[in-house]
Amino acid sequence: MKRAKNIGMFDKELIGVALKDSFIKLNPKTQLKNPVMFVVFVGAILTTILVIQDLINHSFSGFNLQITIWLWFTLLFANFAESMAEGRGKAQADSLRKLKTNSYARKLEGDKEVQVLANDLHKGDIVVCEAGDIIPLDGDVIEGIATIDESAVTGESAPVIRESGGDRSAVTGGTKVLSDKIIVSIVSDPGHSFIDRMIALVEGAKRKKTPNEIALSILLSGLTIVFLLVTVTLQPFAVYTASQSGEHVTLTLPILISLLVCLIPTTIGGLLSAIGISGMDRLMSKNVIAKSGRAVEAAGDIDVLLLDKTGTITLGNRMATEFVPTAGVNEQQLADIAQLSSLSDDTPEGRSIVVLAKEKFNIRGRELHDMHVNFIPFTAQTRMSGIDILNKEGEVIKSIRKGAAEAIKNYVESQNNVYPEDIDKAVNQISSEGSTPLVVTEDGKVVGVIRLKDIVKGGIRERFARLRKMGIKTVMITGDNPLTAAAIAAEAGVDDFIAEAKPEDKLGRIRQEQADGKLVGMIGDGTNDAPALAQADVGVAMNTGTQAAREAGNMVDLDSNPTKLIEIVETGKQLLMTRGALTTFSIANDIAKYFAIIPAVFAGVYAMGGAKGPLSVLNIMYLQSPESAVLSSVIFNALIIVALIPLALKGVTYRPEGATVVLRRNILIYGLGGVILPFIAIKAIDLLINFLHLV
Repeated sequence: MKRAKNIGMFDKELIGVALKDSFIKLNPKTQLKNPVMFVVFVGAILTTILVIQDLINHSFSGFNLQITIWLWFTLLFANFAESMAEGRGKAQADSLRKLKTNSYARKLEGDKEVQVLANDLHKGDIVVCEAGDIIPLDGDVIEGIATIDESAVTGESAPVIRESGGDRSAVTGGTKVLSDKIIVSIVSDPGHSFIDRMIALVEGAKRKKTPNEIALSILLSGLTIVFLLVTVTLQPFAVYTASQSGEHVTLTLPILISLLVCLIPTTIGGLLSAIGISGMDRLMSKNVIAKSGRAVEAAGDIDVLLLDKTGTITLGNRMATEFVPTAGVNEQQLADIAQLSSLSDDTPEGRSIVVLAKEKFNIRGRELHDMHVNFIPFTAQTRMSGIDILNKEGEVIKSIRKGAAEAIKNYVESQNNVYPEDIDKAVNQISSEGSTPLVVTEDGKVVGVIRLKDIVKGGIRERFARLRKMGIKTVMITGDNPLTAAAIAAEAGVDDFIAEAKPEDKLGRIRQEQADGKLVGMIGDGTNDAPALAQADVGVAMNTGTQAAREAGNMVDLDSNPTKLIEIVETGKQLLMTRGALTTFSIANDIAKYFAIIPAVFAGVYAMGGAKGPLSVLNIMYLQSPESAVLSSVIFNALIIVALIPLALKGVTYRPEGATVVLRRNILIYGLGGVILPFIAIKAIDLLINFLHLV
């Protein structure tokens, strides 16, 4: 899929679909899933029945009709918020479906190729893919190497290399082979591919309520029951006070229902689902697929992050960065000899030596076809490579080697030459600084050392500093020796490291942190990372990694950018903050609505000699009448849901601050603000409806 399209908040097509879905969601089965809004749903039905009865009995009440209309609007606005969040996901899913084409595949049956439809393939089948072919389903490369265009999934135009036998063997259905030939083992059945799962996730079809949502729903349901009991007791109280004081209190069914709807937390009840869906949607816009809302929430609470060094903190390929000549040899001479030794070396390290020689001394590649050259390939036994230059008679006139320091030392001494002390010191110095030394010889004599460095990714130190501000501890995992690991950890700016780590060491560290009460995040891309990704509270698998890693993680980063965790954490924290802020605002609203309705309705109770009753003191908004107070509160209760939809979808702005600072700001803005705003708004609505003579 291309990078998630940034759909505008007020996209006309999106709004049109959301309006339609708002009415569809009035289905009682759908409403029953949200206890708070189900109470509003029942109340709207009861007032609707009452209005119909009034019409039949020729006792029509415009006040009752207006209450009924606004109760239905309250429901529709809540449905609209959820539909808007779902609609953004569905729009992204539509672009994913375009990738799914039932193309043909070349299935291997024994030694023969058979052309079959992609949908007829099953897990375990073997297919052949060459340049120009579309990979039919998700799979692992079991033979060959090829460049793949994954822009359909990641949005990145640069092709990537996929090869057998490593951590970059996974291929995704719907991507295109650009060069060479690979043999792929299918790892998913039709309908269960990575793209199929992405479609289901972004549509919210398999979205389950998170533990936090369930807990908040229980709290909101409890508050609803409490206010229901309070409202039910008001009618007997009104009857009793009328019998004692002789003052009649008007408490019709529409007024009681309105009071209940205004006091229960309808604002957060109506927006709760939209907040959760939009959290996953915001993560999707960052090109990260979360397999559950729970993973997004957990990301907001991460305490410790474990990262692999190779390919995560560093680029993954060691690159030549410096030529260190021995005494009597200048740097350019060493670069020239090193370049000759690397012209036939197709490894990233070999190519980087050629590039460094060209950049520093403008030493161009030379045509070896005109020379009599014998290439010496690298082997695990010799641990060196190079070339022998021959004369026309086939005699060696120049011999060049490069390789590991120990192997070269043995080679030099076998030629009855001396291994220089300055080279020994240079090798130790380079190793202690976290780099890899390659020693170069000419005709059995050492000429210098090439420094190979696994380059730390640009800007990663600053990103780790941001994680530290968020209170997240970073731990680098590497198979390097402790000296090298310490050097790279210091350069990258991580808080801790595990050297010479094995897969079980990663798993053990995660379990140890979890036993200490910490939430742990893990980023990885290899099959050996799968157990740790599965154990971690938040496991982020790189899309470039193996199928096993992608299956084990509960998130997949389509860009395969390990520092993406910062955006993931911020999205998780933003989701939690948004839910908390709007819950605070919703409950604070109830205080203002209480002061709007109760004093106005009971202002005449216990009044003596025509004076105002004692409860009239609480009518600080001086609303015109009980009816206008009730109607103003119901209108505000409906409109505030609409007003908060952009905030629910966009999320509260996140800043890397401590919990105390965030809590103080939320109480000030959404707590105090949630109390003050309704007083102003309800009074303004009261003035307007009285000016228009609506009551």
